[in-house]
Amino acid sequence: MAADRTSIKDEDTYDALRDDGYSKQSAARIANAQANDDMDPSTKGGKASPYEEWTKDALYDRAQELEVDGRSDMTKDELIDALRNQRSAA
Repeated sequence: MAADRTSIKDEDTYDALRDDGYSKQSAARIANAQANDDMDPSTKGGKASPYEEWTKDALYDRAQELEVDGRSDMTKDELIDALRNQRSAA
């Protein structure tokens, strides 16, 4: 299920999370949880660097873990896009 921008409650948080490498679905869930006064989402435990700071080999390894199709023919920018748009299993 793709994130529908009309259902995003906190656009700034959503955009910041996407910039940090979160999938569309994860960013939408977190942004909406933070915008909801009845919810108290915890902060992220670890802090990964943005994909742009990763080597192409590291991006490829992550894409392999997530079974991204076509990864062997992708450029670094294409790997970043594929990882950011990968559907989360959660």
